[in-house]
Amino acid sequence: MTLKKGILLLTVVCVVATAFAVRLLGLVDQVELQAFIERAGVWAPIVYIAVYIVATSLLLPSTALNVTGGAIFGPVWGVVWTSIGAVLAASLSFLFTRTIGHDLISKTFGHRRWPSMDEEVRRNGVSYIFAIRLLPIFPYGLVNYVAGLTSISFKSYLLGTIPGTVMGVFPFVLIGSSGLKAMQTGKIFPLVLALALTGLLTLAATWYRRRRGGGGNPKEAPIVRASPK
Repeated sequence: MTLKKGILLLTVVCVVATAFAVRLLGLVDQVELQAFIERAGVWAPIVYIAVYIVATSLLLPSTALNVTGGAIFGPVWGVVWTSIGAVLAASLSFLFTRTIGHDLISKTFGHRRWPSMDEEVRRNGVSYIFAIRLLPIFPYGLVNYVAGLTSISFKSYLLGTIPGTVMGVFPFVLIGSSGLKAMQTGKIFPLVLALALTGLLTLAATWYRRRRGGGGNPKEAPIVRASPK
């Protein structure tokens, strides 16, 4: 499968997963959902974060989880708990690649099957990771693993990941929160705003990557094994 076909497939999967999640959440009674969350107490966000970490580590589409977080916890706490889950998953996957999982990840996602980010990371480490976190077509979990193959330090990786993750998940959390209300009340403006914001973030991240060289050529930027930081 070519890179373009792979990206197209990933885009379709993300869109379908997001639409499916919104559809399922539309069948849930919001009053009963909130009552259940209140009864669950602190366990609700803990279970959600744990599920997020496992699902992302298994390379499942995170967009559906982002939408679900918004529907369950609302726009504010949805962003908080989703961002915590995403950043923890990003850290664990990155450290896995840097330690015991390097050979496995290198064989699975080597430069022949996925463009190396190392050349771009060397020039624009933090800003590159930040920008790629805003692109919903790039599976969050896959970026976590592949970034561990590059020469970026864990500190720089987090400096790009944390703000990029918060901004990247916000539109989808808002879609989950506003989409559920739109289906139940007919108020679609917040949902349209969330969709527009998603498009703007994607365009901005795409423009940045093209301006910076688009991530480099796989043949010119081989993946290098970074020494543990």
